[in-house]
Parts: sequence; C-alpha cells; structure tokens
Amino acid sequence: MHRTSILLLVLSILLAGCGSRSISNSGYYADSDREYSKHSDPSYKGELSEFNVLGIDPNAAVAESDIATALATKQRFAIAKGSTIMLIQSGTMIPDDLMVKSLEKYYNVAVFTGVPQQADSSANNYSRSLRLAAARGGAEKLVVYWGVLETGTENLATKVVSWAPFVGGVLPDQNQRMRIRLKLAVVDVKTGQWEMFTPEAFEDVDSSGRYSRVSSDQAQVAVLKEKGYAAAVDDLVKRYAH
Repeated sequence: MHRTSILLLVLSILLAGCGSRSISNSGYYADSDREYSKHSDPSYKGELSEFNVLGIDPNAAVAESDIATALATKQRFAIAKGSTIMLIQSGTMIPDDLMVKSLEKYYNVAVFTGVPQQADSSANNYSRSLRLAAARGGAEKLVVYWGVLETGTENLATKVVSWAPFVGGVLPDQNQRMRIRLKLAVVDVKTGQWEMFTPEAFEDVDSSGRYSRVSSDQAQVAVLKEKGYAAAVDDLVKRYAH
C-alpha cells in the first residue's frame, strides 16, 4: 500500500505541457486552461529572417573564391561607447523598453521596426535597406536580436485538492519552468560584415493556481527579460566597447 502511494505521488508530478513563444509575442497561453486564450499581440506578424538581416541568399551560387575573399577581408568589430547604434527586435515595431534602457547606458540608441516586410524583396536588398536606414540615422552599427521563451509545466501532488481554500487564496497546483534564450547579430553598416553571439540563458520556476496563471506567467516573463537583456548588453559591451 505504501509503495502504491509513492508511485501515485510520483506519477502525479508529470510534465503537463511545454512550448515556446517569441519574446515579441509573450502573452500567456496554456492548452489546459481553456478560459485563458492566447494573449497575443495583434500586430505580431512573425520573425525577421537571419538571411534577410545579414544579406545572405541561400539560393545563390557561391564560389570558393567568395568564401576566401570574405575571410581575407573580415575586420575586427568595435562599438565605441557613446556612438549611435540602430536597434531592432525581431517581430515587433519597437524594441522592449528594458533592452533600450539597458543599451542607453552606453550608446545612443535609434530604434527601427522588426516586423517582417513583404517577401518579394531579395535578402541582399533588404539587408542593404536596413543598413541605409541606419546610415541615415548616423548609426555605424546595426544590432538585431531574437529571443524565445521556453516553458514547461508540472502538475503538483496537491492537484487533487488544489481548489481547497486557505487563508489568502488557493493552493497552487502547478509549477511552470521558464527559460529565456537570446541571440544577437551585430552588423557593420559600412561593410555589411557581421558577427552573432548568444548571451547566457536564464531560468525561473514559479507555482500558480488556476486563477493566478496569467499574472504568474507574465511576472516570470518580466523577470527573465530583465535578466536576459542585462546579460545581453553586458556581453555586447565586453565584446565590442572600447
């Protein structure tokens, strides 16, 4: 009987669901809670393609000499503190304020839309258009970043009594584990050369009940964005500032 109880306890702590969403469309979503639909941004139209941002045509013929030339002409990047950069967050009209504020401690930040445009323009033309926009704004470097929030939920052993009232609210019945992963591309406006890096990933775990799902989820999003953006800016400054 004791072994059976332990087995049931273990089985009750199962992965109930997992998924990922863009940092540019980070509203709450859970299949298990039908009353909470996806709180998505109606302006969200998907993500920028790396190929477009970096000016790479995956269908173009590439000669060995092209690769050799690219290696031979590659120069070391530097972004002087106090200089102007053009910042783009993939998938949204305006980068998150937390990211802008973090970068403004070191640079003059001009923002530009990260909403994907019509697919009828070539990757090369799109990249050059971004570089031209940056140049007209006085920015020598273009910084584009992508991010994903990965989540997994665990049903707690208290699930069967999760709606039993207690002073102050309801017993939590679910743990949500969330992780943020970011990727940044730094593009030299004059030459089109680029570098890409991934800063440290961060995780957070929080418990919630049925009626605190949304607030708990969005609190996790806010915490992880703050940590992720701070790490991204710190990494960028260490790599390129002089």
